Amino acid sequence: MSIPNKPLIGISCGDLNGIGIELIIKTFSDPRILDHCTPVIFASNKVINFYRKIYPEINLNYASIKEFTRINHKQVNLFNCWEEELQLTPGQLTDTGGKYAVLSLQTAVAALKQKQIEGLVTAPIHKKNIQSAEFSFTGHTPYLQQMFGVNDVVMMLCAGDFRVALVTEHVPVGEVAKHISKEKILSKLNLINQSLQKDFGIDKPRIAVLGLNPHAGDEGLIGNEEETIIKPAIKEAKNNNMLVVGPYSADAFFARRSFERFDAVLAMYHDQGLIPFKALASGEGVNFTAGLPVVRTSPDHGVAFDIAGKDKADTSSFMTALFECIDIINRRKGYFENRKNPLRKITSAMMANAKDEIIEE
Repeated sequence: MSIPNKPLIGISCGDLNGIGIELIIKTFSDPRILDHCTPVIFASNKVINFYRKIYPEINLNYASIKEFTRINHKQVNLFNCWEEELQLTPGQLTDTGGKYAVLSLQTAVAALKQKQIEGLVTAPIHKKNIQSAEFSFTGHTPYLQQMFGVNDVVMMLCAGDFRVALVTEHVPVGEVAKHISKEKILSKLNLINQSLQKDFGIDKPRIAVLGLNPHAGDEGLIGNEEETIIKPAIKEAKNNNMLVVGPYSADAFFARRSFERFDAVLAMYHDQGLIPFKALASGEGVNFTAGLPVVRTSPDHGVAFDIAGKDKADTSSFMTALFECIDIINRRKGYFENRKNPLRKITSAMMANAKDEIIEE
């Protein structure tokens, strides 16, 4: 068990040939991190030492362990997931890079399920070389959904108070419309609403919903999904006492910075939400999986093979993901404590003074 207010945070290493381990070495070389959490890196001594030789000016000290009973709360911990020598080629897409990224992830998730760690930060993986008969997922999110046995989860990108969630994730653009349904939108809205309350401390979340088509369909002139699917879902969410508004035309919504009036935005597909998010988040975005019984975050970027092994990786998003993981763990603890004792309920500064009432379109 971790010491009070200092959670045990697991770190999966990501693709061995990407920037993940560089980010880990740079981030955890700062001893001040240990004031906030006890890190457990899931990798191997040999892999970490390979990259330490590439960055000799970065001083990472760690305790190598094979059992959680040996956790050292005063040091970074490295949990050895394998012992074999590996051929590492930074910047290259290889079977080895993907195979051991999966092993790191599987070991970390097993520890998370057994409550040996309290949260998980995942370094980037490549969707192609992780595929195998034993691992046939398009990414972390669907894998975690299956491993924790939940009906639905939400991929939510966060940067401070700016949060963008997705109805569909890694789906070809030509198939997006087939994956949009009233039931799916409602499920995502419910999970977002619950997450904003327990994970971010917002009592009365305000959620904006984007349309699927240009101009949000122009009243059915450019597609009818807004009229037949999205608006009915929004109406039902409102009937369920959620503060939900839309559908908005995505281009105008972000161009006018309308997202600043909301606690979260629900986009219909990957690029609709993530292109404006990444453009506006200034490299400090975090990918958070809402709807899980555990806390998982990751940086909002990929393996970056083009700069791997070149000492060019920026730790901003990874560092933010680490601290967001810690903060969400602590907020969840506060949320459930307040539910046990209603007299202590925190009203988020009276709903941030209602933070301006929602203005209907």
